[in-house]
Amino acid sequence: MLDAYIYDTVRTPRGKGKKDGTLHEVTAVGLSSRILNELAKRNNLSGHAVEDVIWGNVTQIGEQGACLARSAVLGSDLDESIPGVSINRFCASGLEAVNMAANQVRGGAGDAFIAGGVESMSRVPMGTDGGAIAIDPELTMKNYVVPQGISADIIATKFGFSRDDCDAYAVESQNRAALAEAENRFSKSRISLKDQNGIPILAKDEMIRKTDMQSLGSLRPSFKDMGEVMPGFDKIGIMRYPELEKINHVHHAGNSSGIADGSAAILIGTEEYGKKYNLKPRAKFKATSRIGTDPTIMLTGPIPATERVLKSAGMEIGDIDLFEVNEAFASVVLRFMQAFDADHNKINVNGGAIAMGHPLGATGAIILSTLLDEMERSDRETGLATLCIGSGMGAATIIERV
Repeated sequence: MLDAYIYDTVRTPRGKGKKDGTLHEVTAVGLSSRILNELAKRNNLSGHAVEDVIWGNVTQIGEQGACLARSAVLGSDLDESIPGVSINRFCASGLEAVNMAANQVRGGAGDAFIAGGVESMSRVPMGTDGGAIAIDPELTMKNYVVPQGISADIIATKFGFSRDDCDAYAVESQNRAALAEAENRFSKSRISLKDQNGIPILAKDEMIRKTDMQSLGSLRPSFKDMGEVMPGFDKIGIMRYPELEKINHVHHAGNSSGIADGSAAILIGTEEYGKKYNLKPRAKFKATSRIGTDPTIMLTGPIPATERVLKSAGMEIGDIDLFEVNEAFASVVLRFMQAFDADHNKINVNGGAIAMGHPLGATGAIILSTLLDEMERSDRETGLATLCIGSGMGAATIIERV
């Protein structure tokens, strides 16, 4: 099996995923093509420079439909001989795209790929594509499916995380992100996004804000009404977990991931590819994993995904120097730390999606690029990125600096 290397990572700033967000004027194709152009420019790529563009995207409808990956290639300056494929593994789509590319390189199915993803949540709102997992009563009742926010509250209840625990985690995420921004820790991979006239649109992640326990304490739980009143999802959750007498609703907008727009791309290739283009490898893929989990609690996938990827790499949790665990909700990361007795000082050291937002199809590639940048900045050797996934899945990747 060949080794697969990361040669470069590029991402946009994350914009507020609402109509008043700065990136609302840019389509998903526009975000993607700008990132592809920047990656090609930075690495002097021309002609049929990569085998394929593998692109994660969750809400594949409207202007994000019809194989957005190919549209992004045609909208960019990449050669038209490069194809594109869009994939959807919900919140881990960007990481799954990267894992697919790395594993194709390792298996000899191509010497280089561009992989990553995009989501314009301000223009194509989450859930507008429908889907049986959300609306087919036969499927949802068979699997006791509830909204993700209810799942996050079930995790908090089942594993003993209080409202204060979740709020304290969120405050720390914001503080870490603010410090990372102040120290320009994101500058290696993050570009300043410009419009067609070259005028800057957004240079920094838009959603970082100053917060504290008092301000978060004033926020009403986001999922209490849908859980307890209409349509009463708590009852479904308790049917699946009868040991829970009541679900404690502890999550709200301040300790959950923000809705965001953004895109990210990673250049992955063989050692010979790097020599051909005079590129220096930054990291090597050690292992990847994916797994299905209980669709009710839904968001505990990072734990078995991490167990699988560690086993595949022949490693233990203590061998990992840094972690990126996507902050879909505070309880997701708290449960990950609890399960592995993991040191918070190694996890999301520059903040995460609670502070900066979660552009669904792009986040997996974003956190892997953030992980690699931090490994280089702090001189660490190994890193693990993992995400929980809607409907009950998990994905993980281990990389090692070269």
